[in-house]
Amino acid sequence: MSIVSELVTNMGHSTEQGFFGVTAIYIYMAIIVATALVRIRHNMKNDHH
Repeated sequence: MSIVSELVTNMGHSTEQGFFGVTAIYIYMAIIVATALVRIRHNMKNDHH
């Protein structure tokens, strides 16, 4: 959790490119989590064991 708070803190002190870079990291992380949740939900629905 300290990594996330450090990214947010440093984002405020960074250049415009750094700001967009950190934003891109958060968007990428959200896509990964959303994809994982969709796949887990799909696999739970189709579990025939």
